[in-house]
Amino acid sequence: MPLLMLDLDNTLVDRDAAFHAAVAEFLAGHGLPPTDLSWVAALDAGGYARREEVAAGMTQRYGRSIPISAIRTLLDTGAADRVELADSTRTALEAARADGWSCVIVTNGRTAQQEAKIRRTGLDRLVRTWVISEAVGHKKPAPEIFRAAASTVGLPLRGSWVIGDSPHADIGGADALGLRSVWVSADRPWTEAAYRPTHIAANVDSALACVIGTPPR
Repeated sequence: MPLLMLDLDNTLVDRDAAFHAAVAEFLAGHGLPPTDLSWVAALDAGGYARREEVAAGMTQRYGRSIPISAIRTLLDTGAADRVELADSTRTALEAARADGWSCVIVTNGRTAQQEAKIRRTGLDRLVRTWVISEAVGHKKPAPEIFRAAASTVGLPLRGSWVIGDSPHADIGGADALGLRSVWVSADRPWTEAAYRPTHIAANVDSALACVIGTPPR
């Protein structure tokens, strides 16, 4: 069974939409300006900012009027409680499995938070397993996290694919290991000059369609 490694946030699930909805509710619940959503979103940097940095920034801005515990709860569970798996993505994953691919989620993040998303959406029943950076001690694009994914399911990296939305973490990581990849662009232009993905797709459903039926090499 060839190995297919898939990113979680903003690839399999729309993490940003879930987080923005949680922040909007947080702001409304504490009587804060709804226009602050753009400020929090920028601070969060699509989930790539360290939780401690986001917490510190929000505490500095809101700490006099809002309990720090409320900010921590937002950052710990806000997106995880709201992420959803699109029916089309579920169908695409089922098709990949039927085609013989061994699907493994490879994601950066905190173990409890990422596993909550995986189980909430039912992804735990659609993939063979998952590898989370906090648990293995390595973050994408480090080759060790991709090797850990392959080792976990007892498959070689040779012939594997990587699907993800991050040029650096996903596509850069794949390129460093000589793996084929599909970048989920969400209609963004590719700007990295040092390497390119094998394919570019607008969304994860199209990305999976690029891989299904492709023989391993």
